Amino acid sequence: MKSILKTTLAVCALVTLAACEDFLDLKPISSITAENAYNTASDAEAALIGAYDSFSQEYYIWDNVLFNDVLSDNYYAGGDNPEIFQIDDLNITPLNSRLFNNWSQIYNAILKANTVLDKVPGITDAKLDVDNRKAQILGEASFLRAYHYYQLVKMFGGVPLVIQASSSTDPSETQKTRASVAEIYAQVIADLEFAIANLPDTYGSDASTNKARATKGAANALMAKVQAQKPNRDYSKVLEHCNAVISSSAGYQLLTDYTHLWDGNHYNNAESILEVQFVGSTEANWGPQLLLPPSISGDSWRKFVTPSHNLVNAFDSEGDNVRKNASVLFESVNWVDEFWSATTGGNVPFAYKWKSANGWASTNRQYILRLADIILLKAEALNETNQLELARAEVNRIRSRVGLDPTTATDKASMALAIEKERRLELCQEAQRWDDLVRYGKAVTTMNSLIEVNLLTGDTKSFNMTENKILLPIPQSERNRNPSLGQNPGYN
Repeated sequence: MKSILKTTLAVCALVTLAACEDFLDLKPISSITAENAYNTASDAEAALIGAYDSFSQEYYIWDNVLFNDVLSDNYYAGGDNPEIFQIDDLNITPLNSRLFNNWSQIYNAILKANTVLDKVPGITDAKLDVDNRKAQILGEASFLRAYHYYQLVKMFGGVPLVIQASSSTDPSETQKTRASVAEIYAQVIADLEFAIANLPDTYGSDASTNKARATKGAANALMAKVQAQKPNRDYSKVLEHCNAVISSSAGYQLLTDYTHLWDGNHYNNAESILEVQFVGSTEANWGPQLLLPPSISGDSWRKFVTPSHNLVNAFDSEGDNVRKNASVLFESVNWVDEFWSATTGGNVPFAYKWKSANGWASTNRQYILRLADIILLKAEALNETNQLELARAEVNRIRSRVGLDPTTATDKASMALAIEKERRLELCQEAQRWDDLVRYGKAVTTMNSLIEVNLLTGDTKSFNMTENKILLPIPQSERNRNPSLGQNPGYN
């Protein structure tokens, strides 16, 4: 399995994201080394394709799930990878190579966005004047840069703020100190404000284009999440931007059938705001092969990202069979699972929002942004601004879709708990849970009160969660390159 995984990771580096049919024949300009390669509208569009390409990297395929869902009470590692066990155990060291992989991949993505923002303004091709295309390209690149920095600041706190493309090897360029968390969020918000001002609601009638590229709806959705997640959160801004998404002329709507989000036949749907356009072959998602059971994957080795008892119990306590069955699949396996079956042949749950492995070349997608997340975020903002009944209406929109009775929350505190649980059941395996726990100030208490019993030893797993562990350690390999980075508190 490990040799297959290594081969697949190498292949995945070649995957490209085609934003629309017109771009299919364009070579990403990020592979062009000539300094004066940015002269035409085609060059600008190719540079933008190179920037979107970053959503096919390992972090956005499944490491974001590891560092959000596996890090939390939703899933545990499964599999056989010691570095993923560290994530599951909340015992991550600066030497964990996944940290550097994520750091470097996201900064590479930022470099691509910076290249577009640096080079495209100087291109004088008249084709970029048609339909305000130059401004749209810059808006798309600004959205992408904001999205990537948002990932970094959530994981690592303050990080170097690089907003210009540079190929210099001078230490003054490569060894930047860390900007503060406030400075990173200020840049993210500035980029999103620019994106909102310059992006269209749609690029036409083709859903495969509108869901593949940053739109005004995507920028407003991300802004709502940013305004809620930043330390000095602004719930009035959260409401403003949630409402902008919900009322958008793009016509976002909840799907009537929750299972259609995940059956592989309804991508680019009305609920989707932004998703990676995996279509198979060289533009494929290799992640499902790592998660799905033998009956689907065709493999016999132990899989990763296993649902926890706590998550399954949360579904069961709510009587939420629709979302449970769409998200979790039980199957008898030929291995021992320390939390579900002490003997071979026992039933073990699998992460099931991806449903087709297709030999490491799945077309299954991970939504980058979707409407249900924004509706629940709106409910949270309404509740936090003491608008209980309006919050109730939004929560019940989500519950009624899956056949659940209206929420019984009667006050602000109980509504906050109801929204937290609703987000957990709605958005599991979508890289949201850890962010929610951190935002609610519950990461430490939730993880230290989590009861998961090792059936092989009889011991209850101890996570020893602390406030310091809310942030990940700065990767040691990056600190070796840049001694001015320092380290987050609690790590050596």
